Amino acid sequence: MSDSTVSIVVNNAPVRLKAPLRLTELLKHMACDDQSVAVAVNLDFVPRSRWANHFLQPGDQVEIVAPMQGG
Repeated sequence: MSDSTVSIVVNNAPVRLKAPLRLTELLKHMACDDQSVAVAVNLDFVPRSRWANHFLQPGDQVEIVAPMQGG
């Protein structure tokens, strides 16, 4: 069995990581505080409850958004 990778785009930057890749693993790799971000894959919001079971596919476009403070 050979190691495979998945190429995705995260916040407009190309990323290549070991496959299979779950959304939770991507967030850990990106050192994101998963309690304070929202995530969309291919412009579709992914609820936090589905992150552990959401596998990223080659070419997926991922947006990780943190809330902004201000008024």
